[in-house]
Amino acid sequence: MKKTRLIVELGMGVDLHGGDYTKAARRAVEDAIHRGSLLYFADVIKEGIHPKMYVDVTIASPKPDAVDGEAVLQALPFGEKSIKVVSGGMEVERTEP
Repeated sequence: MKKTRLIVELGMGVDLHGGDYTKAARRAVEDAIHRGSLLYFADVIKEGIHPKMYVDVTIASPKPDAVDGEAVLQALPFGEKSIKVVSGGMEVERTEP
């Protein structure tokens, strides 16, 4: 079955104090979730229809190997989930006062 893209959402996440790349990625997913409202799914579920939802996540991180993809996907409340972590994002260096 061909997938049809219904929504694209962007999120931003940081962990400035801890430097935890997984925590930052999870915050980005949570940020994206809170920006959108999938009214269609709420309406059809009320009618007893349970459509299959695929959620494909792409995370851009300065250190892709430091991101625990499975932990990030736990932030998604439902759907058949997949994740791709690529090189990107921004890293802020600490400076001494």
